[in-house]
Amino acid sequence: MRAIVCEKFGGPEAVVLHNDFPVPEAGEGEVLVKIEARAVQYVDVLMVAGKYQFRPDPPFIPGGEAAGEIVSVGPGVEDWSVGDKVMSRHQPGAFAEFAVSKAAELAPVPNNFNMAQAAGFRSAYTTAYHALVQRGSLSEGETLVVLGAAGGIGLAAIQMGKALGARVIAVASSEVKRSACLEAGADFAIDYGPPTDGNPGRFREKIKEMTGGQGADVFWDPLGGWAFEECTRCINWGGRILILGFLAGAPALAKTNHLLIKGASAVGCRVGGLNEFQPDTAQANVQAIGRMADEGKLNPLVSATLPLDQAAKALQMLIDRDAIGKVILT
Repeated sequence: MRAIVCEKFGGPEAVVLHNDFPVPEAGEGEVLVKIEARAVQYVDVLMVAGKYQFRPDPPFIPGGEAAGEIVSVGPGVEDWSVGDKVMSRHQPGAFAEFAVSKAAELAPVPNNFNMAQAAGFRSAYTTAYHALVQRGSLSEGETLVVLGAAGGIGLAAIQMGKALGARVIAVASSEVKRSACLEAGADFAIDYGPPTDGNPGRFREKIKEMTGGQGADVFWDPLGGWAFEECTRCINWGGRILILGFLAGAPALAKTNHLLIKGASAVGCRVGGLNEFQPDTAQANVQAIGRMADEGKLNPLVSATLPLDQAAKALQMLIDRDAIGKVILT
């Protein structure tokens, strides 16, 4: 089979197409999936670089999320059959024509989705559901601010926030990205205006202005660094900052006095940890977002589809932050 192989840790140049990689076999409790579409995630960038917490030794096939058709079923599998169309998780291994997945980690493709949408759906939207519902306790009528809003999980957060009845303010770095956020359902889309030379940025003042001086109730923060501190300066009493990553370059050095004064919380959100420590809850979340998708409340945006042999280009798109929504390998 054809497969993209990370031959050494490094940048996108470290992944190479192999045309004769052996097809894996489904073991106990597993299925073999013929992959039709694969999501490219920033986790893949980190894993190829050897900087992710799970660090497989090269050579390995990247890719943790895909969609395709079951072509064989291993011993002990009762709920799935050959021919079923599924969303699959991999540990890793999705950047190939065939990949093994645990049967317990499969989910049916939502009725309204094509395979590219299905491939990029589960990770982003389970993250949004877990963060906003179980960690952020987002309530109807509250104001949600989504930073990094035009990325795959940012757009998922926008749609999830609207489905939960929130007022959503998207924050993105370009006019094109802000337009995509509005198309995804955001009520407003604004620029960052980060602080420079010790002067406050426009971000905090704009949020205060848009909330009548009270500040926002929930912040979706995949940036960290300076962005986290700006959130603490325009948060409402009892507000929550959801920590999803550090794309600004470094974790924030939280000034806890700001959180204290506002009675606010900073909450870590990692769906991988949920999968590990609360697998039953994680599986229930997958079922919940599947129902929401079937009801038409969620609609993933795929901004780019590339052939499998262009995996390096797809990874570079994420590094350069050129992607709006999901990037998919077909």
